[in-house]
Amino acid sequence: MSETQTIRQLIEWGARQFEGGGLAFRHGTDNALDESAALVLHALHIGYDQPDSILDTVPPEAEAAHARALIAQRIETRKPAAYLTGEAWFAGLPFTVDERVLVPRSPIAELIEAHFSPWINTDRVESILDLCTGSGCIGIACAVMFPAASVTATDLSPGALAVAAGNVRRHGLGERVHLCRADLFDGLAPARYDIIVSNPPYVPQAEYDALAAEFHHEPGIGLAAGDDGLDLVVRILRDALEYLKPGGILVVEVGHTWEILNQCYPSVPFLWLDFEFGGEGVFLLDYAQLVEYRAVFERVAAQRSGAVVAQREKDV
Repeated sequence: MSETQTIRQLIEWGARQFEGGGLAFRHGTDNALDESAALVLHALHIGYDQPDSILDTVPPEAEAAHARALIAQRIETRKPAAYLTGEAWFAGLPFTVDERVLVPRSPIAELIEAHFSPWINTDRVESILDLCTGSGCIGIACAVMFPAASVTATDLSPGALAVAAGNVRRHGLGERVHLCRADLFDGLAPARYDIIVSNPPYVPQAEYDALAAEFHHEPGIGLAAGDDGLDLVVRILRDALEYLKPGGILVVEVGHTWEILNQCYPSVPFLWLDFEFGGEGVFLLDYAQLVEYRAVFERVAAQRSGAVVAQREKDV
């Protein structure tokens, strides 16, 4: 391509390369043009807050060459753009990311920005628990939106916790965001929270195996969750009551496995939340509902645990 093309033309050129490259766009962007823009603007050190007129200027050739190299790398490696730039945005905040964590993209960001209204009184929120924090994006965004609250963020992966720790420092929240290595609630000190929020792994194994190459650059531990994708969600539902304050809420993302969850708990009235900017499969239950359906959650968890044991004994 010509070395005298404008930034806009460079972005459009990159989009054409992506359209012919068979890429998947589900890691912060959902189309070739936006993905190309993310890489080009990063290479040119241009923020999204710049006026559109800057797109019609010609960038220095060294920076344009860097942009073209990133576009080529995106096609050749199939790595999501966020791993190539080292940064992703969530709830209006920047986060450092690498292949130790998922690329932030949960629709829960919309709930956080709305302060989980109208399901809880913002003024009464003193403590929040973020399970499976990954990069720390959900917990950190909660801390920013609830400046009077303390946040505990857990993950099983030491690598993820290292990334999260960097993001806690980046946002200056070391006094209010506390990281803990835990397997969901296992390893977590006894405490109760006003809000428990989680974006746990929820992809069925067979579906995970068939995902586009971009997803396989992400840590599998953050995506796959057993044959039906519910291995962790079932445990969250069983144990959350012991960590939630009366009047508190539990918010969990299960994505497209929401239908499987409904089938697993046909008597439970999950509140499935709607999102203005896209996304599905996020449910909300309050403390009273966790009390009311406690026996159901315990029974399903016990049945699944028994089935796993039986299968292991059969395999032996």
